Amino acid sequence: MHFPVSGVDVLPPIPPLVALAVSSITASAGVSGAFLLLPFQVSVLGFTSPAVSPTNLIYNIVAIPGGLYRYIKEGRMAWPLTWVVILGTLPGVFVGALIRIRYLPDPRAFKLFMGSVLLYLGVRLLYETTGRYIKSKAQSKAIEEKFRERVNQARGTAKAQITAGLPVDAVVKTKHISLLRIEYTFWGETFSFSTLSVFFLALVVGLIGGIYGIGGGAIIAPFCVSFLGLPVYTVAGAALAGTFLTSIAGVTFFHILDFMPLSSQASIAPDWALGALFGVGGLLGTYFGARIQKFLPDRLIRSILGTLITFLAIQYIVQFFM
Repeated sequence: MHFPVSGVDVLPPIPPLVALAVSSITASAGVSGAFLLLPFQVSVLGFTSPAVSPTNLIYNIVAIPGGLYRYIKEGRMAWPLTWVVILGTLPGVFVGALIRIRYLPDPRAFKLFMGSVLLYLGVRLLYETTGRYIKSKAQSKAIEEKFRERVNQARGTAKAQITAGLPVDAVVKTKHISLLRIEYTFWGETFSFSTLSVFFLALVVGLIGGIYGIGGGAIIAPFCVSFLGLPVYTVAGAALAGTFLTSIAGVTFFHILDFMPLSSQASIAPDWALGALFGVGGLLGTYFGARIQKFLPDRLIRSILGTLITFLAIQYIVQFFM
């Protein structure tokens, strides 16, 4: 099948199947999977114009609601973290879109920068799966043990779902909100982070996401887990929500730019048909990934995300020198 907007020729079942496989793994770590689908579109499908960025964002719009619904239903949304992420990433996405069109129609140089950042994050996440690091994180380990205990209890019952039986402590509760600091409780433990630090981090993430069309969840989730010490069980929903809303804003902004003089330099408008096909597979995958997250140890989630990010980073860096 030919997609005239992007110029891609591909069998219709392939995009949703690829998206299903990718998002099933990444959604359990709070990542939509767009950061892995972009290389697939560029390298496999040959979609290399700036229009690939908003097309990738369309995938987020279609795919994320499935997983996001699970996190909201189960009370695992850290809403203060979510809104700080959204407020920070939105302006970054707009500026990033302008940079992508005006200065980086050829993503080669940016791949080197992106690869360097992701390589650091990936290696750090893999380090966090080692016994030495885990021993220093007794709080996170205690939360994981509580989660695992609850899952094992549910497996021993006749219930088809464990979501209806989650105890009160498994729900994220906001404890304190201010411009300087936000605190919330989860599994009887209190977690806090600097409001301004997350805001400026989200601003940078939005900038990168706007340029490359990844939404930002692949970057902000590891930062929240690694540097802020927040449990991945609460970060996942916030990262997906932030990626979802900023993707809508990004696609809208690219459409607006398509009617401006900048669009004469290269194709800007997204390929809705291709993006929607990826999104359909991602919709099922993110729902499934969010559903199975509670069955996966925190260590395994970090290993999966760290491996994927490291692999992608190496690909970016190698391509720069080829």
